[in-house]
Amino acid sequence: MRLTKWVAASLFAPIALFALFGWIGSAIPRNGDWVEPLPNERSIEILVGSNGIHTEIVMPLVTPEMDWQAIFPSSDLVAPTRPYTHVAVSWGERAFFLETPTWLDLKPSTAINALTGGEAVLHVAHYVRPAPDEDMRVLRLRPSEYRALTQAIAGHLAPTGKRETLPGYARHDVFYTALGTYHFANTCNQWTSDQLAASGVEVGQWTPFPGGVMKWVPDLQDR
Repeated sequence: MRLTKWVAASLFAPIALFALFGWIGSAIPRNGDWVEPLPNERSIEILVGSNGIHTEIVMPLVTPEMDWQAIFPSSDLVAPTRPYTHVAVSWGERAFFLETPTWLDLKPSTAINALTGGEAVLHVAHYVRPAPDEDMRVLRLRPSEYRALTQAIAGHLAPTGKRETLPGYARHDVFYTALGTYHFANTCNQWTSDQLAASGVEVGQWTPFPGGVMKWVPDLQDR
């Protein structure tokens, strides 16, 4: 019985500490003096989405600041002719993304490899007029802030000669090989925060969990 308790405590303690430090790290702000543009200022509306595990940044497909069609062409999709209006970008570990379309497909070996270090990919989904809701929250950026965001995101693509285009989960999404290494301290949600921070938006210092990202984005009721 003592051995069982010791083993259980040894397994639980690191998880509890990781969760605690994730909560603390997400509460420490970066860009603490940032505020959203005033209603009379020109702004670009983006969305920050979460499925409870993973976050993404959703942006207009075309603005004067960035034409994503040149970087993420719809010709890479199975359904290229739909009237797409937005592109959603997220970053994660290659094997985890490609081999785990649903949580039922998750293998322990895949999870362990992702946590200890793995190659990165960008997941790019094309949307038609995505509607804001509790899990897809609106954030407004100034043109200069939006340009900084798009430059930061585009900078994570692998160089053209080394870039692979990989099939997505559905007809409207695709994967591209990316720069960076995924591990437990540098998760997909940390990547989302880092890109928002690069634009000047106020976010947490360390956000390994989606809640640590979404807590900094006002929900619909707060607007």
